Amino acid sequence: MKPVAVLACLGLVLLSACDKKPSPAAEIRPVRTMVATVKAEGEPVTLTGHIRARTEENLAFRVDGRMLVRRINVGQELRPGDVVAELDPQPLQDGVRTAQAQLAAAQASLREAVNNLQRQQTLVKDGWATRVQFDAAERTFLTAKASVDAAAALLHNAEDQLGYTQLAADAAGVVTATGAEPGEVVRAGQMIVTVAQHNGLDAVFDVPDSLMRRLRPDVAVTVALTDDPNIQTTGHVRETSPQADPVTRSFRVKIALDQPPASMRLGATVSGQAHMIAIGGIELPATALTTLDNKPAVWVVDPRTQEVSLRAVTIRQGGSDRIIVSDGVAGGEQVVTAGVHALRPGQKVRIEGAVS
Repeated sequence: MKPVAVLACLGLVLLSACDKKPSPAAEIRPVRTMVATVKAEGEPVTLTGHIRARTEENLAFRVDGRMLVRRINVGQELRPGDVVAELDPQPLQDGVRTAQAQLAAAQASLREAVNNLQRQQTLVKDGWATRVQFDAAERTFLTAKASVDAAAALLHNAEDQLGYTQLAADAAGVVTATGAEPGEVVRAGQMIVTVAQHNGLDAVFDVPDSLMRRLRPDVAVTVALTDDPNIQTTGHVRETSPQADPVTRSFRVKIALDQPPASMRLGATVSGQAHMIAIGGIELPATALTTLDNKPAVWVVDPRTQEVSLRAVTIRQGGSDRIIVSDGVAGGEQVVTAGVHALRPGQKVRIEGAVS
């Protein structure tokens, strides 16, 4: 063979070798991965509420009347026994005097009945009176005695009514509202003042029904002032409304604050953060998601061969940045989180970094 022909053959061989591309599976692609971990805690949720006293008491008179004076205004502190307001006592004083007169009359009738009964006993014994007359005197005595008891009860009730003209606090607290002014005629049970007692504070939240189903009864809540999140404390659920509000369809939840800071005053706006019940599954970045036969899938790295395989998954909950996979990936497996669109089944990869 001529030298020229040999060189031509060698040239063809070299050109054919240059045109031949390596197998895609032989390429090593750099990717980022994360270790799949089963969620042990639910996602956090934050709601806005306000601070209220644990016990709010409406003080009211037990009787009707014209209020002469109210000694307490909004913001003032109360101690047990402090007089809050007073009614005009004159009508009830008249009632006491009337009851006293009725009792005196009943006692006089009783004394007369006692004397008559004693005389009838003597006359019956000596034969000067009949048994029928004695029985009548005894009946009159018993009736007079009952009248005295009834009059004494009426006097006691009248004295109690007179005592109700003074409204006194039964616990320490601060006045948060007033319901009547001096000179007004008030009804029994009408709120005169509202007292926030000094027995603890609650953070009150209106929780939507969708969240109520995913909050544990013993959930720990972090409560912070909305205008200064650095001022915060913890609390626990003290009371939950058994039914939803008919208008907002939310549930009123009261969080007892463990050690409320002094700056968490009544009425302050606060935010409360708690973790919902974990719904199970594995949380992954949304960037890990691809498709397999138009179904969601992820790439899983074999730690022995450093090759990837495409795994169909079931998404329980999806979002713009995170997804929760309920099936298809097991805890401890390495899932590709970046570079998923450049991979093929059996592709060897080089892990550049991990995502937590």
